[in-house]
Amino acid sequence: MGHVDKRSITLSPDLATAVDEAVAAGEYASASEVIRDALRDWKEKRDLLGYTVEELRALVQEGLDSGPAEDGPLVMDRLIAKARARVVGRQ
Repeated sequence: MGHVDKRSITLSPDLATAVDEAVAAGEYASASEVIRDALRDWKEKRDLLGYTVEELRALVQEGLDSGPAEDGPLVMDRLIAKARARVVGRQ
């Protein structure tokens, strides 16, 4: 593994139990392996999304600036009614 940097972490009781259960079930040889695997997954997701904290803040602000959210089903009902009206108008 080469050079390792030891860290100490604190887990909630639920997460600690999940780690212990994964080791007891033989999915991992140690709690360290569970944590390393989880961190690799986290890093992969983070790298794939590719957003910086500043970009995420800008996206959140863009959403806030766009105004209040609309109810999804109501928006879809309006779009469907509009599309049906267009189809009927062509006939």
